[in-house]
Amino acid sequence: MTKKSIYLIFLTQFLLFKFSFAQEAINVPKNKYGVPVMVREDNYLKIISNDNGQKMVELNKWIPDIVIDLRYATTNNFMKRRMYPANTNYTFLRKDAADSLLKVQQALHAKGFGLKIFDAYRPYAVSEKFWELIHDERYVADPAKASNHNRGIAVDLTIVNLATGKELDMGTGFDNFTDSAHQHFSAFPDEIINNRRFLTSLMTKYGFEPLETEWWHFSLVTKKTFYAMNLSFEDLKNLQ
Repeated sequence: MTKKSIYLIFLTQFLLFKFSFAQEAINVPKNKYGVPVMVREDNYLKIISNDNGQKMVELNKWIPDIVIDLRYATTNNFMKRRMYPANTNYTFLRKDAADSLLKVQQALHAKGFGLKIFDAYRPYAVSEKFWELIHDERYVADPAKASNHNRGIAVDLTIVNLATGKELDMGTGFDNFTDSAHQHFSAFPDEIINNRRFLTSLMTKYGFEPLETEWWHFSLVTKKTFYAMNLSFEDLKNLQ
């Protein structure tokens, strides 16, 4: 066996030990639904020290010219009340998801368009409140499974015309809980059908998958494990 082979074996064993140790050092207890939900900042910091792609990044700073219209920081949402701190004008995604979303924004810019974000990271406690009101997994996440919004890899969005600032017509607004909001609803004029296809094709091209019942909702396709989290917006802001 050559010195190079011995070195590679040693390096591999060391990296495996380091990864295993980092994982064991993170204790994320399960909640009443049996779901591990991260609530401690130190656990979050341990995870991102091991994998920078897990870092929660502020979209306003990560993606140039992105428009934030965080509906749950207002009363303009299906709950008819604020679910996030009032006037919150920033939000987060995991770096892996934010990097992919940046590519979508760049592709849109080349055509005179840009992204508007309705929601991205959502603290787990907010999803629990949604479930108390609407027990329907087509539209809100079952707390026993958690949401990809809680994991920081899902985003609700639309496309805006950069010249006018207006949203493209998608047939319905955000948080519309009717069949007409479904991805493949076809009883619309061609313009609306094409707008939806435009959004979906770009998002899937750069690594996201759509939710069938919501034309605005997309999740990052990944084999990684991302914990659901219940860290506040302020917590994450302070950890940037």
